[in-house]
Amino acid sequence: MASSGGDNCTLCNDDDGTSTEAVTWCTECEVLLCAGCEKHHTKSKASKDHKTMSTKDYHNLPKFMLELSSQCRDHNKKFELYCSFHACPCCVQCITDKHKKCHDLKPLSDILKQVKSSASVQLFEKDLKNVKENLEEIIKYLNSRMNTSNSQKTKAAEQIRSMRKSIDDFLNKLEQEIFDDLESKHSQLKSKMNTLLQQLKTQADQISQLQSEFSKMTQYANELQMYVGLREIEKTTSQATKYIDELKSRDNFEEKNLEVNISPALQSILQEVKLFGNININTSQSTLRIKPGRKDQAQNLFQAVPRLEEIKPTMLRTLTIPEDMNSTRIPVCRILTDGKCLILNRYRDGRSHALLLFGNDGIFERQVITFTEYPHDACYVTNNTVAVALGINNKTVLVDLKKNQIIQTIQLSHYCFGVASDGKLLVISNDQKSTIVILDDMSQTILEGVGVNHISLFGGNIYATIFMENNVCCYKSTGEPLWTFQHHDIDGPEGIALDKHGFVYIASWGNNSIVVVSPDGKTCKTILSEADGINYPVHIDINRETGIMIVSSKEEKTSAEKDRGNHYHTAIIYKI
Repeated sequence: MASSGGDNCTLCNDDDGTSTEAVTWCTECEVLLCAGCEKHHTKSKASKDHKTMSTKDYHNLPKFMLELSSQCRDHNKKFELYCSFHACPCCVQCITDKHKKCHDLKPLSDILKQVKSSASVQLFEKDLKNVKENLEEIIKYLNSRMNTSNSQKTKAAEQIRSMRKSIDDFLNKLEQEIFDDLESKHSQLKSKMNTLLQQLKTQADQISQLQSEFSKMTQYANELQMYVGLREIEKTTSQATKYIDELKSRDNFEEKNLEVNISPALQSILQEVKLFGNININTSQSTLRIKPGRKDQAQNLFQAVPRLEEIKPTMLRTLTIPEDMNSTRIPVCRILTDGKCLILNRYRDGRSHALLLFGNDGIFERQVITFTEYPHDACYVTNNTVAVALGINNKTVLVDLKKNQIIQTIQLSHYCFGVASDGKLLVISNDQKSTIVILDDMSQTILEGVGVNHISLFGGNIYATIFMENNVCCYKSTGEPLWTFQHHDIDGPEGIALDKHGFVYIASWGNNSIVVVSPDGKTCKTILSEADGINYPVHIDINRETGIMIVSSKEEKTSAEKDRGNHYHTAIIYKI
């Protein structure tokens, strides 16, 4: 932890009180170094591999990070372990003092190893963005309601004045009473909304500050700082999400409308009129729409994320496809949320292409629907609905799995090859461009720079394969490229899927294998090969909640068919 006395070298303070200006901060020694000390520091065998940063970058870190230390305050020893039960780092002495009964202790280096590239970073960045957008949307909504309330007040006042013109002075007292009532009710509304607006603006300002610090944190923080920073961000966003949920659960967003009811007696018998009218605040359902926050964020920070080399699928079963439905063409295979499987069989013998449903045990259940058009891809959308991309017909259809029928057709301006959905939007791709379809209003946005084959969505980003270039790519939802990965283990990449940790699974058609790419797009590992029964894989899908994976693969049905080179396609189920 740095001293608050200024950027003076920690090591070479002179006896007369003078010191040399520091230029570097060592993140491991936790000392400020002047140019001379830095030179010795980089040459020392003990410290030459230490990570350093300029003092300018050091002071760009959030304030709470400047107070962090990699040393245990109680025992003055370096943190080496992490206690999952207490969710804290500890030194070797801490184990004896505070963690004797804790069994889930892991090396701290393993916990921090992939902290910056973990899926949690993207998720918390998205949480910050969502909370900020929610606060801004609420402020905008309440400002709109304020304007509506003011307009209603004006309209009510006009009605009151219009009626007043037709009656004599004796109504002045009643008129004043009705105006007082109107002002009172309006003041109640205005006071409540102003109070709520001030609270929301304070929350929004805190989130804005945290967003600014988050960007600096991701650039300049070391692993421990990043870890603690993410926990601080997690705590703040969780509190903000809880605050928003509490606002929603009460009547804060119910629309309270001012209106005036004029007494009909005023037009007939003035002597009988006791009231000018009354002011009511009518409540109706809020039209505010805000993004839901993630639940139990504290439990999801740094779950036990496996290392790349630890990923090894276990085969569970192979789908049992009826003989009369065997296909020599490649089926699309998808895992549904209930664990059942879909296969899209494509036939060469003139039969209509069929969407088939299989149970959790891998046994065929029923044919959902057939297509005369040539389907290329399919994905689960939501509410028992799947999307099917129909190639050169430049359209994608939504199919209801319960009704066994097409419920909507989406016409596009281009060929439809790959399709993916997160329940809120569809992304439909081909090797020239892609289109984002917002499911709420079916509006379309073309991404000219995203010319890819198969696609998948995760953490607000688009992941894709480019077959001819042997590329695996990651894009922002705006189409801006984030990374591109190539490796000799990936040959003719086809299908793509992601697990809950952000690892990218590729069906490598050219070398009969399944390859996993790290979330940062820098390393990979082959987890299934021809020796495991993988044969010309094209499609792959993963249920992120259960860790069940399905992979398409060709198989030879009989020895005679093997002699003829006649292969049939099936799908294999794995647990990852």
